[in-house]
Amino acid sequence: MTDLADLSIPEASRLLRTGEISCRALTEAALARIEARNPRLAALTHLNTSAQEEADRAQSMIDAGDAQPLCGIPIGIKDLIDVEGLPATSGSALFRARVAAADAAAVARLRAAGAVILGKLATYEFAMVGPDNDLPDPPARNPWNPAHITGGSSSGSAAAVAGGMMRAALGTDTGGSARSPAAYCGCVGLKPSFGRVPVTGSFPLSPTLDHVGPIAATVEEAAIMLDAIGDEGWRPAAGRLGTGLSGLRIGFARDWHAADPETTPGVLRALDDAAAQLSMLGAQITLIPLPDYAVCEAAASVILHAEALDIHRSLIADHAGDYGRPVLQSLAFGAALDEADVRNARRAQSRLTEEMSQAMAGFDLVLTAAAMTPALPFSAFDGESAVWTPMRTIPFNLTGHPALVLPCGFQSSLPIGMQLVAARGAEDILCATGAAFERATDFSVQRPPL
Repeated sequence: MTDLADLSIPEASRLLRTGEISCRALTEAALARIEARNPRLAALTHLNTSAQEEADRAQSMIDAGDAQPLCGIPIGIKDLIDVEGLPATSGSALFRARVAAADAAAVARLRAAGAVILGKLATYEFAMVGPDNDLPDPPARNPWNPAHITGGSSSGSAAAVAGGMMRAALGTDTGGSARSPAAYCGCVGLKPSFGRVPVTGSFPLSPTLDHVGPIAATVEEAAIMLDAIGDEGWRPAAGRLGTGLSGLRIGFARDWHAADPETTPGVLRALDDAAAQLSMLGAQITLIPLPDYAVCEAAASVILHAEALDIHRSLIADHAGDYGRPVLQSLAFGAALDEADVRNARRAQSRLTEEMSQAMAGFDLVLTAAAMTPALPFSAFDGESAVWTPMRTIPFNLTGHPALVLPCGFQSSLPIGMQLVAARGAEDILCATGAAFERATDFSVQRPPL
């Protein structure tokens, strides 16, 4: 029999509604998996000791006829997002005594849907940079090889999902913070359209780039999560699941990664194979150019660091000693910027958003890489100088387009992720395409050798 902890959200939801399993049994299976695997992966930083009682409340909802797909489903929350009564450290010694007084908006919506909160998950300090071994909690480790990083900053969310401790978790994404860990850990990361999911109750990094979104074992589960936490009035992300790809128009932005010397051969092959697979499923693949990535990254970096410094300026004045060195170095970049730098970056943001929309016109989706390499080893971060992990995620925080990352291959037994991008509000097309790719391949069903 399948371990309850391995049941997909739709499978578990069906069995809960028919009474074949109970919410408490499902939650206890997740807690047992956490007890067995978290010491190795360091994904969960704070356990919710009331999880079983929450499961009993969810059971009462089901017994009363509540058929919401997340009712009774165990979920983890990145420790940048408030959960009432649980520590809210944002991964920093500065907030080691902070406890959330209320649920973040997305968490409140999960609770309303009957989800069971398992606890808080590791994050890079204030969602900025990592991994950092000098913080109160150790960095999360990649389930495929614990000697390698998870990516960040939603490090614990990806490690917990890929490590089989839960099927879905909440993360945040300001420059790829949900999508890069998903790519490195072989799970699904979904950054919604800007403004679709409220960020209230999530400690801000850069408010004009911040997003809250799901990390999940499959695209369908990510879509179910998004529909539970998003605002009303958007097309349901799960609304087109199961549809085919015949006639779908996909622009393949191959030059964005193929022309970059940082791209490893395995990533290039995996993306080419993914484009071929989508073509065999009926999609029309066309090579397209996108705005210069370096310009996108530079503009987004200026905005992110300027806004981050504004948020932390007063805290640093009184508590600089409680910050990790990498975060202080990152904030120093913001201090070097002047008003003209920020004004020029915002003008570039407007121009690049228009250019991206023009480049995507005539296409349903764009395909590109998520990361240019598999997850790096922790040993690469032992020196004093910063290590760059080349990504292709931050432009879509700048433009607000929804983006989905899902596994598409392996290199040296480490996952590779592809990224699909859609027009604003078209998460349904995004998820339908990702789910069709999953059905045609076996990448999402492969699990790390735990």
